[in-house]
Amino acid sequence: MTHPETFEAVLFDMDGTLVDSTSVVERIWTAFAARHHLDPVEVLRFAHGRPTAATVSNFVNGADAIATDITLVAAAEATDTAGVREVAGAHQFLSALHGLWAVVTSATPPITQLRMTAAGLPTPPLLVTAEDVSQGKPSPEGYRLAATKLGVDIEHCLIFEDAGPGIAAAVASGGTVVVVGNYQGENAAGLIQISDFSTTSIRNGVLHTGVTGGAGVHRA
Repeated sequence: MTHPETFEAVLFDMDGTLVDSTSVVERIWTAFAARHHLDPVEVLRFAHGRPTAATVSNFVNGADAIATDITLVAAAEATDTAGVREVAGAHQFLSALHGLWAVVTSATPPITQLRMTAAGLPTPPLLVTAEDVSQGKPSPEGYRLAATKLGVDIEHCLIFEDAGPGIAAAVASGGTVVVVGNYQGENAAGLIQISDFSTTSIRNGVLHTGVTGGAGVHRA
């Protein structure tokens, strides 16, 4: 399927979009939940797509306790890459891009580099992280900042996201959003949705999606 609009830049979330870090994320936040006698399912549901500080402060009270847990989570994130891999087709997709692109993530720069490298993906020419914005996802600030730094109107950007807060941020930014994976929240209704990147490409600024080997695209 060809989507006729022409895009000047492509923006990506990282975790769950380009990098499958599910095993790492589950280990880290399950350990956090155990420390505080919380339901790990509830913690993981909230954490996905949000900055570490936002998740910790949602479940922990007290500045010192919050700071301690942020440090513990950051230390685990900085070393644990077991099971990290690319989302299917991501390397080929990124390697074929000839235009402007960037990664906009709630992770820090070291963690982004660690996971992108562990997944065998190229270093993005522009990286916007939690350290670059005053408000993390679901705020659209990160995506708008990336477009500004690339010198492109956000309305001419194609954005790939996988989780609720990120999708909300991408939609609010004004870009065109593609959902990667099986997210079915109401804020994804009507958006293009792909299983992975194995049958997706951008040629001459135009998005092409297809169906091969079970991977495909549909309207959410």
